[in-house]
Amino acid sequence: MVFRKSFAFSLQHQFTTTATSGGNITSDGGAAVTARGVCWATTSTPTTANSKTTDGTGTGSFTSSLTNLSANTTYYVRAYATNSAGTAYGSQVSFITKLISGGTVSDVDGNSYSTVTIGTQEWMAENLMTTKYNDGTAIPNVTNTTTWTWLTTGAYIWYNNYAATSHGALYNWFTIITGKLCPIGWHVSSNAEWTTLTTYLGGESVAGGKLKETGTSNWSSPNTSATNETGFTALPGGFRDNYGSFYNVGNYGYWWSSTEYNKDIAWKWSMSYNSSNVIRSSNYKHYGFSVRCLRD
Repeated sequence: MVFRKSFAFSLQHQFTTTATSGGNITSDGGAAVTARGVCWATTSTPTTANSKTTDGTGTGSFTSSLTNLSANTTYYVRAYATNSAGTAYGSQVSFITKLISGGTVSDVDGNSYSTVTIGTQEWMAENLMTTKYNDGTAIPNVTNTTTWTWLTTGAYIWYNNYAATSHGALYNWFTIITGKLCPIGWHVSSNAEWTTLTTYLGGESVAGGKLKETGTSNWSSPNTSATNETGFTALPGGFRDNYGSFYNVGNYGYWWSSTEYNKDIAWKWSMSYNSSNVIRSSNYKHYGFSVRCLRD
């Protein structure tokens, strides 16, 4: 059908229980466009018989707002345009709405963090970046590599000694055993609490994809299986090793647990740009990893 072939569409969307989409009609096929918008459904190849928006007439670009979507659901979307010859459709895109319930919490520095409820747990949806314990005591910012190596007390660092970013700070494990790193009413998650999270999400082999931020603006390509359907928005903050060197920002995210392995080693959890897994492993307490806090 010549009319259909004359249309070109570009669609955008965002991962929430509302969504923004749209299209661009570059030709009317020889007859005036009398209706245009997007249509969507939970099954493939939606039509105007399904849910739809009506976004004016004529050629050109338009924006559509999809509302009243169900949480944690896959939707299929196509732009459409109608003239006297019939209705034409653009290319199909799909997205998954997030299941998010949460609020915000602030640390003693005044940084505000989004929070998200996943199952029975409420997590920070951002990496911690406080430079003070919750009693107002400053956490030493240790840039010297030799000093970092021999520390047996708490310290933090920004990756490569750069200024603070959304990736958060890297903390050695000695900050965690103070019990004062997270805002009052929150704590660094334990091994058991990480296991509760991954089990709720279907197991360690798939939980990483559900926790990682989507796209490759922060994660390296291909950011395997990332949907962020939980709203956890895991970021790849990399780490600082026990000799003071930095590695893997963009490729891996590592988060301390509060659980000790022995007097020298503690447990951490990690995610990768090329895997859907969440992996538990252990490292020396002198390492610097990211931290996520969990409500008491």
